[in-house]
This record gives sequence, C-alpha cells and structure tokens, in this order.
Amino acid sequence: MPIGFGIIGCGMISRFHARAINDVRGAKPVACFDRNPANADKLAEEFGLTAHHDLKQMLADPAVDAVTIGTPSGAHLEPTLAAAKAGKHVIVEKPLEVTTKRCDRAIAACEEAGVKLGAIFPSRFHDSSVQMKRAVDKGRFGRVTLGDAYVKWFRTQEYYDSGAWRGTWKLDGGGALMNQAIHTVDLLQWLMGPVEEIQAQTATLAHERIEVEDTAVATLRFASGALGVIEASTAVYPGYLKRIELHGSQGTAVLEEEDLKTWDFAKKLKSDEKILAEMKKSKSTGGGAADPAAIGHHGHTLQIQDFVKAIQKDTTPAVDGHEGRKSVAIIEAIYKSAKTGRVIKMA
Repeated sequence: MPIGFGIIGCGMISRFHARAINDVRGAKPVACFDRNPANADKLAEEFGLTAHHDLKQMLADPAVDAVTIGTPSGAHLEPTLAAAKAGKHVIVEKPLEVTTKRCDRAIAACEEAGVKLGAIFPSRFHDSSVQMKRAVDKGRFGRVTLGDAYVKWFRTQEYYDSGAWRGTWKLDGGGALMNQAIHTVDLLQWLMGPVEEIQAQTATLAHERIEVEDTAVATLRFASGALGVIEASTAVYPGYLKRIELHGSQGTAVLEEEDLKTWDFAKKLKSDEKILAEMKKSKSTGGGAADPAAIGHHGHTLQIQDFVKAIQKDTTPAVDGHEGRKSVAIIEAIYKSAKTGRVIKMA
C-alpha cells in the first residue's frame, strides 16, 4: 500500500508538495486541509484529494499516514504537534520553525510519538550539490579556506502586501534570511560543517510596512577554521540566481542555483570530465530570484522519496528535524548579532 499523504496548508507551495508526492512511487496525496475552506476545496479539485475543513478530522482519516506542512513559517509547530499526537509522520516546508525553541518542541513531540520528522531542503538533493558534498568529504579542496553564500533576489512591495503574515516576526520569522535565503544557508553549513561564530548587520532598505530585514550581511567562522560570508536580500533588482562558492588550498567550486559554474582542482580525477561536460548544460529554473513560483518540484520529489523510504525501512530521513534546526540556529544568531552588535558564538 502506498504511503498516504495529507497536505496541511493549501497555498502556493502545496502544489509543489502534491506534484512531488504524485511523482514518488509508493506515495499518494489523499487529503488536504486549510484554515480557509475555499483553499482546501480548490487544491482537492486540482489533485483529486479529499478536502477537510477540520484538521482533527483529516488527522483521524486512516488513509493519511503522513502529512506535509506548508502553512506560514511561524505556524508550523501547532500542526506538527497535532499530527505527531495523531501518530502521523511529518515533513515540514522550510524553515522547520522560526525559532530554535519552536524547532525543539517539534523535534521532541515527534520523537516522543515515534513518528518521522523531516524538514524540506530540496537543494541538498540536486546532483550538483551532492557532487560538491562528495568533493568536500573526499578532501579535494585541501584545507578549506572560504565558504560563501549569496542570495541577491528581488521582491516587490506587492509581494509583502499580499499576505498579512509576510514580513512579520511572528509568522515569517524574519525577512530575506529566514524566508528566502534559508535554503542556501542550509546548503552552506551542510557543505562547510558547523559554524562557530557569527558577526552580522541587517537593514530594511527598499520595502515599507514590514518588520523584518530585506538586506543582510554576515561573516562566519566555521569550526574547521575556515571563514565565510552570507549575503541575502530581496531588494536587488531584478534578482539573480543564488550562488555558493567553496574555496580551498587545492580547489574551488562554484554552484549557481543547480548548475556547477566552476569545478577546478589541483588534483584532477577522471570523473571530473563528466562533471565538466554536464556543466555546459544549463539546468536551472528561475530559482525564485524574482518570482517565488519560478521553481521546479524535482528537488521536493527526491526529498519526499527519501522520506517515504525512511518510513518504509524505519530509518532516519536525510534531513530530519535536527538537520532542519541547524539553518534556523544560524539565522537566529545572525539576527542576534545584528541587534546587539556583538560577535555571537554558536552553542
């Protein structure tokens, strides 16, 4: 029997969840819920789901084995707790939650209930990201010296005005960092390892009526001793693809969205020829640089496939709750540094 998924939160991202689940063998979207009944009805009609107007009712449905959560960021915890209590596995759209305290409550609830918890970071599953991770793990960069992340995107004022939750601390959890750049922050720490200390500045420069930053710059010292930079903005017209740059004493690799743009190592391997050939074929979507809907769902598909396998084999998902918490902790420290003017040492 396929794993039946219920979709909680029927906004834009729910379509990506539904398409991804449909593409995974051994999984099937079966139900959906949204606080706005019309949203649930619309998604149900599009994908042939059972629409529920009451969350408890959906969680009581025996056809629902797991749920995806795509509510506003600061409203991820409550449905996670409810799903765990009902014995349903949970995979949550980024961020896992908007503070580490709320992340910890979600992790504890799922562990206590004996259900799987995953945080959606599809960038980890792209072939190019996996190649970079493999090169790091094999020591091909030599002594890693720099790890930088750049997310220079653009969002109109209308984007922030389109939802009362957007640009608020309570439900958005932050601005350009927590909402847009968190995928890249997660990927950077996955590649570079733990962050030891952070110093940062943030500002709201080009948008009105929002509580959070639209521009941020942070310098990092990793536990390895390497240094790094995170730049994030939703105030860079017209918006550019996100980049991660890794440098070391023996090599450099640059990732732009899903494409490897630089792959240059002192010690060449035969496998590099295939990677360099692939680099000539651009695979990137718009990456959400100017339009949040301009992304593909193939990364979601690969991650949900991994999550389904973890349920079936009773193993740990590649990006479980503890992994999902890491990027939130880094962004939380950036905000703290920007507010206090101090260097923040990570716990």
